[in-house]
Amino acid sequence: MSMDEGIAALRARERAARVMGGPEKLRKRREAGILNAEERIDRLVDPGSYVETGLLAVSSAPGANARDTPRDGKLAGFGRIEGRPVAVVSNDFTVKGASSSQTNMKKIGHVKRVATERGFPIVFFGESSGARMPDNMGARGMGTQLGNDPTQYVRHRESPWVSAVLGQCYGSSAWYTCLADFAVMRKGAVMAVASPLLASAAIGQKVDPEELGGWKLHSEVTGLIDRVAETDEEAIDLIRRFLSYMPSHNNETPPRLPPPDQAPQDVAARIRETLPENRRRVYDMRKVIEAIVDPASFFEMKPAFGRTAVTGLARMDGATVGVVANNPRHKAGAMDVAACEKITRFLVMCDSFNIPILLFVDTPGFVIGVEGERMKAPGKIMNFMTALQLCTVPKLSVIMRKSYGQAYLNMGGGRNSDEVSAWPTAEISFMDPAYAVQVVTWGRDVSDDEKERLRQDMERDNSVWGLAEIYAAQRVIAPEETRDHLIQMLDFHQLRRSNGLGRHKLAGWPTTY
Repeated sequence: MSMDEGIAALRARERAARVMGGPEKLRKRREAGILNAEERIDRLVDPGSYVETGLLAVSSAPGANARDTPRDGKLAGFGRIEGRPVAVVSNDFTVKGASSSQTNMKKIGHVKRVATERGFPIVFFGESSGARMPDNMGARGMGTQLGNDPTQYVRHRESPWVSAVLGQCYGSSAWYTCLADFAVMRKGAVMAVASPLLASAAIGQKVDPEELGGWKLHSEVTGLIDRVAETDEEAIDLIRRFLSYMPSHNNETPPRLPPPDQAPQDVAARIRETLPENRRRVYDMRKVIEAIVDPASFFEMKPAFGRTAVTGLARMDGATVGVVANNPRHKAGAMDVAACEKITRFLVMCDSFNIPILLFVDTPGFVIGVEGERMKAPGKIMNFMTALQLCTVPKLSVIMRKSYGQAYLNMGGGRNSDEVSAWPTAEISFMDPAYAVQVVTWGRDVSDDEKERLRQDMERDNSVWGLAEIYAAQRVIAPEETRDHLIQMLDFHQLRRSNGLGRHKLAGWPTTY
């Protein structure tokens, strides 16, 4: 074959690969408002930056027809987002349902290794029917296709992983989503261990896809999804925004943007407008956070899961920070099992990628009762506590109102933060005075007047001044001073000796627990 003939053959194979599953399948996706595998990549990366690997790859299974498996159903390659490198895997559901096979898993393994070793994020666009049949059947199928990459499902958090659930996601598409640092799901997509058809056969009754693994389940009940999107485009834009807060790898600090032209205006008015004088009234913690961080910079994670807590990324004077806060709008801010899981996972991510943590405290403690105990509440609380104590990035806490019991420690009280500040409205004790009176008078005939006297005494002892006098709070500040105080303390607590890098003690923490 001459060079000209070889190049002509190459161009013909490239054209055949780019046809994907054919015009008819691609047309149906367009009509449904769903991007195809190539369009998702084009939306994600900077124009002209994408370089594909494995364009000519096809199925290697005995008897397979190469024309039926262009790119073997998975696109893989490298591009840039805002100039920074990123690896991408985009499942092409128009080819064999993007099912996993020997060839396409090699492609994933390759870009994953390159991204990890060279130090940049990897993005998975999930839409797959699972393992390809009959390729994976039998001893030879299993021995050939599974387990040949011992690090396939291992997370050491060397670089950020992101996953989008954009259709049917079974098998490896679900696994990579559970391993990701950030997972977004489009409404109408489904993520589960196996398809509804297989699940129905296994249990002998029809299973509804939404009930099996829809967006409400995973954003509100399991907590496996961080954000929900209406469209593919919105999901991809959320990915780009998430990555803008993150370093490319764990041995660099997050990118810093120029400080805002103007500090947030009327911080004091906005906080005081939000925070009720009556400590028993609820308020929206998000409004307090947004009044303190850089304008329009708060990016919330898991807003519909573990709603007694708020977690998210933000910027302070242009620098990335992680925010953990109690949310009095739900259960008065008392943390339940879901909130513990949500906060723990967020702490793991922040410590792994050198992101300082701000804790905004207003909680009466942990939710108690039979249901919590059945969900292993003590273990979840200790997971949360362990993760906080193992964090090696700066931790700054602000006690706004209530901080009671074990939750005082879990939210950074004592030496569990590098710096504790408090507002004059802060209240600190072992438990709410009303409950404390019930405990100390249990089994005794005590008048209402005596109970009221005890309650008032306990409330006086709760004041912030006692915390400041024994130096358990380093500063008492007015709410309007919070932003400037935190920016100053973040500067003093920078990890200068290690160039801003933590020790990543949580890098191998399980992704779900």
